[in-house]
Amino acid sequence: MSEAGATAPILACRGLTKRFGGVTALENVSFDLHRGEVLALAGDNGAGKSTLIKAISGVHHPDEGEILFKGERLTLANPRHAREVGIETIYQDLALADNLDVGANVFLGREPVVRALGLLPRIDRRAMRMAAAGVLETLEIDIAPKKLGLPVRSLSGGQRQAVAIGRAIYWKAELLIMDEPTAALGVPEQRKVVELIHRLKRQNVAIIFISHNLIDIFAVADRILVLRRGQKAGERRPAETSHDEIVKLMVGG
Repeated sequence: MSEAGATAPILACRGLTKRFGGVTALENVSFDLHRGEVLALAGDNGAGKSTLIKAISGVHHPDEGEILFKGERLTLANPRHAREVGIETIYQDLALADNLDVGANVFLGREPVVRALGLLPRIDRRAMRMAAAGVLETLEIDIAPKKLGLPVRSLSGGQRQAVAIGRAIYWKAELLIMDEPTAALGVPEQRKVVELIHRLKRQNVAIIFISHNLIDIFAVADRILVLRRGQKAGERRPAETSHDEIVKLMVGG
């Protein structure tokens, strides 16, 4: 048994169901996720992937079922609550402020303040840049020091993805949900994101990885959970399946 399999899951979803009016977007979906493990979600548009991750990240409240996080039942009030307990979601648009530098993006909404001359409060930009550089270094992310002070719009797509991941790790995310992290990137930058995911695994971060790219899924996943029409169509380990089988599960062939 693997080390992950020998320990209790960090996340356990049991019978999750979500309805929107007369439409059942998610029906009786269950799975476990362990620390240092990557679970890939595969499925066509409308399969229920977005509904599932929004239930786990506090956007939606399941109509049925339960979510256990670190062994305790979790009822999330909103996405901020999810972040506070250690669940961070990185959507495809990254939610970065293009006009701000790397440090300001890492601390966005949580800026450290110091008092100039003991009286006037001001944002401690030096502390933010130093902290950002530190977390990027721990993730082995190569962004030149001179670029840390530039607006993130000047960074490449892969570097921007790295900043979003660095922000999550700095704020102690234990479960990272990554929604199509390689979709808008060229092949070299896709590889860098894949390498970064492997580093996160070594740091014992649990990851839910959503992608339409089966090559990326097979490159990073420990397990693949396939959804079809809101239901769990199957769960496979990459070494024990093939691209063709995953596609058949997705389309119902």
